[in-house]
Amino acid sequence: MRAAARGAGVIATHPRGIAVNRGQFGLQMLQVFFVGLVIGMERAVLPTVAHDFGVARGAFLFLASFVLSFGLVKGALNLVAGGLADRFGRKPVLLAGWLVAIPIPLLIYFAPNWWWIVAANA
Repeated sequence: MRAAARGAGVIATHPRGIAVNRGQFGLQMLQVFFVGLVIGMERAVLPTVAHDFGVARGAFLFLASFVLSFGLVKGALNLVAGGLADRFGRKPVLLAGWLVAIPIPLLIYFAPNWWWIVAANA
């Protein structure tokens, strides 16, 4: 019953387990590591960037907009990316996501106001 629910072809053609998929697992762990670095960096840099853009220290909602935009967009796009990965494969979807993300540091660097920072972070 479980094989029928998952699709017999998938089980027969794709070996499972970390040891067998060591290369892919390593790449995914590297990606998670870099995401963690970026999130940690944002937490350290956010107060300085907010100050540079004139965001008051007590403006919680203004500062929260930075984090909320990321979380809401990431949550929604995870659902979309899952469907796209099922349709086109994981690799093309990951590559497309990385390509879309390339200009983000430039958007943040040249941002004329706080809302550009929020939008680029999303």
